[in-house]
Amino acid sequence: MPSESHPPAWFDRKWGRVAEIFFLFLTALLIISIGWSLVGNGLLARQWVVWVANIAMLLVVWLGLRRRGQTWADLGLGVEFRGWLPLVADILKSIVVFIVAIVAFVVGSIFAPVAGNAPQQADMSSYAWLQGNLPMLLLALAAVYVVSSFGEEVIYRGFLINRLAELGDRSRLAYVLAAIASAVIFGLIHFDWGIVGIIQTTFMGAALAICYLVLKRRLWILVLAHGYLDTLLLVQIYLTPSPAAAS
Repeated sequence: MPSESHPPAWFDRKWGRVAEIFFLFLTALLIISIGWSLVGNGLLARQWVVWVANIAMLLVVWLGLRRRGQTWADLGLGVEFRGWLPLVADILKSIVVFIVAIVAFVVGSIFAPVAGNAPQQADMSSYAWLQGNLPMLLLALAAVYVVSSFGEEVIYRGFLINRLAELGDRSRLAYVLAAIASAVIFGLIHFDWGIVGIIQTTFMGAALAICYLVLKRRLWILVLAHGYLDTLLLVQIYLTPSPAAAS
């Protein structure tokens, strides 16, 4: 009789892993579809629905780990203090990842013209509620550090890359294809940023996926880098004059 920590048989099969991935995104799709229909066109309310969907996805990831007898450390979130010098080194690495991700984001904008009559930049109008609103900026930063900086790295790098690579028996090619797929999906979930935003975040997702693999799946470094990215984005939107103030 298998021990309690042994994963169920269906988790060991490829169709079971595909089903887990499908259920993860189905959960988010249902929450966003139902939530947006309930809150209407309110930008802030719709953003809260997205945050709730991300939290629900984290719960699904956690349940999958628990079912397998695994922990967050299996995705690269192990917590171990190895001394101050290694800690400083990891922070410096996160800054490098941050710079690489920004460069990838900018490079993505170069390829935007292939989309035809695409605008020159991503559509950030859904964040208009942040402009000049300091309390909302602080609230948004607190929220995105959990659901975006942490949550998106867990979901789109830690979870998705590993589960997709398992479908190819964790070969080198499987990890490469998983990184590409995770980048494309990461771009598509930013659909509300418009076609330019999708392209830019796809490039950024590819850079983050590569960094995840190069850094031997040490996910905390990417979480820190993603936090810098989110802070830069939200502060930039906060400092952008609203149309009413500019007129």
